[in-house]
Amino acid sequence: MQPENALRRRLLIAGAAGLAAATAVPGTAHARDADVVEPDIDGTAAWGARSPQGTISVLRYRPSRIVIHHTVSTNSTDFSRAQAHAHAHWVQDLHLDKNGWVDTGYHFLVSRGGWITEGRHGSLRALTGGTAFVLGSHTSGQNDQAVGIACEGAYHAGAVPPDAQWEVLVTLCAYACAQYGIPSAQIHGHKDYGSTLCPGVYHDMLPRLRDEVAAARSA
Repeated sequence: MQPENALRRRLLIAGAAGLAAATAVPGTAHARDADVVEPDIDGTAAWGARSPQGTISVLRYRPSRIVIHHTVSTNSTDFSRAQAHAHAHWVQDLHLDKNGWVDTGYHFLVSRGGWITEGRHGSLRALTGGTAFVLGSHTSGQNDQAVGIACEGAYHAGAVPPDAQWEVLVTLCAYACAQYGIPSAQIHGHKDYGSTLCPGVYHDMLPRLRDEVAAARSA
């Protein structure tokens, strides 16, 4: 593991346990309050996203659940922030140019190196506000109810997510649950709502994810 990611993971873990509060600099997290750690998220401007091809709808209510995905991209061994940004571009290009959507379908993406990028424009502002979210395009029948979080990589063939990706996913889910009042029991996989292999092994890990998110909120 690269030194920057090792440091980043230590800061996330320490913050979640209430033992340290890291300054909100790129690649770290800081303690927002006694219950949750606010992760560092690179917004669309930070990674140079393309402009949406239409109007982004803002829903003036809070989502009731989180849906986990994987992007079926290469299981890269490049854990850098630059790779996280390149992956965000890859997903947006796919959704705009192939799917014909207005923007990235997911609200947030978590790279294999543990970097979080904003997907659909406006998602980060809505999350930090905690009273609204943007209409996504990630899960049929759930786009107006659920925050869509996608993990970089392909996990339908049994690949295991890197520790950095898993730990940051827990932190992001805990923060989203705290901001929106979502119970950890309401973290689901794409597979729960349709005929798909997504999110692969992450679906089998959902019970652990719910438990760790609940523990992070009560630490």
